[in-house]
Amino acid sequence: MLTAYIEGIGLLGPGLNNWPEGRRILAAEAPYVSRPTDLPPPASLPPSERRRASRAIKLALAIGHEAIAAAQLDPATLATVFSSSAGDGYNCHEICQALASNDRQLSPTRFHNSVHNAPAGYWSIASGAMASSSVICAHDASFGAGLLEALVQVVADNTRCVLISYDTDYPEPLRAVRPVPDAFGVALVLAPRPSAQALARIAVSFTDEASLHIADESLERLRQSIPAARSLTLLQTIARGGAARIIVDYLEYMRLGVDVTPCS
Repeated sequence: MLTAYIEGIGLLGPGLNNWPEGRRILAAEAPYVSRPTDLPPPASLPPSERRRASRAIKLALAIGHEAIAAAQLDPATLATVFSSSAGDGYNCHEICQALASNDRQLSPTRFHNSVHNAPAGYWSIASGAMASSSVICAHDASFGAGLLEALVQVVADNTRCVLISYDTDYPEPLRAVRPVPDAFGVALVLAPRPSAQALARIAVSFTDEASLHIADESLERLRQSIPAARSLTLLQTIARGGAARIIVDYLEYMRLGVDVTPCS
């Protein structure tokens, strides 16, 4: 069993503009109204890189900075794990469109943003981080895989690690075969020991228990439609403030059992 303490949360998705707003919605203190995700410009990047930032980069930087600011930490000192089921859907679309045309020349920006670790590179520029950074892709299991990787680093290295899990949408015709409808991201600052900022303790192990659904139908549709949104059951438990055991989607034959205990 892997254990850690969540010290900060970043959240951005359809109708969920940040963690404080999302916490109220997930705790049923405010209604959920789905709206297209509004990605803020990455103010932490220099102007030249800011102009080149894709949707995936804007999303990853926004949630990462929110989580770390909430934990009152210096982003330059923290190891990170970036997890995404597919990376940048719009950039992939533009590259495919160019390759299918008569003019197959790709812009350098399109090319260097096409690699799966582009957000991690932009993160190092934005934060000045020199700590280790891992990048994971596990299709629909990407949130669970990212959580496991971050927890292993916390336990093995006895240090904090930030999980930044995100997905962006595809335009047509790619959306027809990969129907991710919008951008969604969550970031968790994980620590090996409790602190004044700790929100909850999590203990994670493998299980074959069935996945849990969210009672609110709109939130459940969101959870099922975007891989990074598989985090919503965990976020809802933290928002409600009680101790609970939840099941996070992972592999078809294996899921993650997460025992959540509030710290305050």
